[in-house]
Amino acid sequence: MSIINNINKVFDHRIRLGIMSVLMVNEYADFKTLKELLGATDGNLASHTKALEKAEYIKIEKQFIDRKPNTRYFATKLGQAEFKKHINALEKLINKQ
Repeated sequence: MSIINNINKVFDHRIRLGIMSVLMVNEYADFKTLKELLGATDGNLASHTKALEKAEYIKIEKQFIDRKPNTRYFATKLGQAEFKKHINALEKLINKQ
């Protein structure tokens, strides 16, 4: 088995890696918070959240707060499991001498 088998291509981009990292340690994060934390543009963040949603690694909840749209993102159980596998694979790769 190759040392890189569990490295997940969905997490290849730094924005997706950042989104999942935030969602692994928080119950949820809204669009504005993710945008600020990751230094992403609206379009960039939207396209990467869409890719994670398509893979079923995150779920999206849209609502209105004081008549303003609010979008929240949550890591799914599958997303959490796949991200943990990805991080473990990276750690093994880094520690391989």
